[in-house]
Amino acid sequence: MSFKVIVEPAGYSFDVQPGQNLLDAAIDAEIILPYSCRGGGCSTCKAKVIEGDYEAGDAPQHILEQHELDEGFTLMCQVQPKSDMRIESAQARLATDIQIRKMPARVIEMERLTSDVMRLVLQLPPSQPFMYYAGQYIDFILRDNRRRSYSMANPPQENNQIELHIRHMPGGAFTDYVFGVTEPALKERAMLRAEAPFGSFFLREDSDRPLVFLASGTGFAPIKAIIELMQQKNNQREVRLYWGGRRPQDIYMMELAQRWAQTLPNFTFIPVISEAQAEDSWTGRTGFVHQAVMQDLPDLSGWEVYACGAPIMVESAQKDFVDQCGLAADMFYADAFTSEADLVE
Repeated sequence: MSFKVIVEPAGYSFDVQPGQNLLDAAIDAEIILPYSCRGGGCSTCKAKVIEGDYEAGDAPQHILEQHELDEGFTLMCQVQPKSDMRIESAQARLATDIQIRKMPARVIEMERLTSDVMRLVLQLPPSQPFMYYAGQYIDFILRDNRRRSYSMANPPQENNQIELHIRHMPGGAFTDYVFGVTEPALKERAMLRAEAPFGSFFLREDSDRPLVFLASGTGFAPIKAIIELMQQKNNQREVRLYWGGRRPQDIYMMELAQRWAQTLPNFTFIPVISEAQAEDSWTGRTGFVHQAVMQDLPDLSGWEVYACGAPIMVESAQKDFVDQCGLAADMFYADAFTSEADLVE
């Protein structure tokens, strides 16, 4: 027996089949709710249940704060409806022009940007245009059917090529393969199995609010895609890019971001380093990257924020920006990069 879910305030509706979670059912119905990891390891898919019965397991108790649970919030990727439901998600939208599909992907370029960040360029089948929102991600399907997700670092292109920035996670089934730890190692011209696009991290183009882009590590990848899309469309909104890393080398495309700051109108770039060493000779901003935003912009009431990176950074930024800087809760868009280790924890 399926159950009907209505999404307020838009009034979208879809059915959830037995054994299916609410988020997957929405994606199948081409309704985009906010989401990122799809595994209960972040709070991006948090939404309020207005009415209806459901089970959501233990993950919400570990991820959400008690006052959120008391107000009826839970994680949509964990919800198994037990009755018809109504939920509230102001960011919900239709994906009428986006089709999720499985496809082969050929590696056409590999470039090691740092000791632990690899730039991959993939060629997707040229026979059908690959449409996606700049900022979304792609899943690789491994031989044992496990999946690994990576944000696309460029907007859609006519040649169906996509760029990825992959950080090495020692012991990781996919990243050890990419970085040659396991044999055979990934090589140019190798074929990968992929499914895409996924994610709700993309620019809301119907707004003219100034933008804070907040990245840690390879969380820069989807933000790069969005900024390049803005360049293509000559979007003149004010942009402040805050990019954080432990050491200066973690800002692995520093020159590109500096070039944007020099050539794009209304664009400011602020790199922030949290663990600079004497040998780095770092003279720029230090500390936690989201706190640098708060120092510069104590009033975020008129801004939109797009944050991508480690879950602790994303969740700290969301809480502090809303509680201390007056950011409207529905003006915070996020993509938390969760590893398999994060999900296990």
